[in-house]
Amino acid sequence: MSISDKISQLMNRIPGRQRFGIYRFLPFFFVLGGAMEWFMINVRIADQTFYDVYRRKQAEKYYQKLEEK
Repeated sequence: MSISDKISQLMNRIPGRQRFGIYRFLPFFFVLGGAMEWFMINVRIADQTFYDVYRRKQAEKYYQKLEEK
């Protein structure tokens, strides 16, 4: 059995194929996106979160533009 056959078999086990079609996977992606967002906000790596780094980079860009003027 090939990998694509295994994936197809796994996908066919998800209920709602007749009614929702491919959209039956949306709840999984919604939960995955929420979990990723929670991780980016709350998990600290080297004492920084993703948004700490993002805000710092935005501030650096802002001050570089001010210096150019």
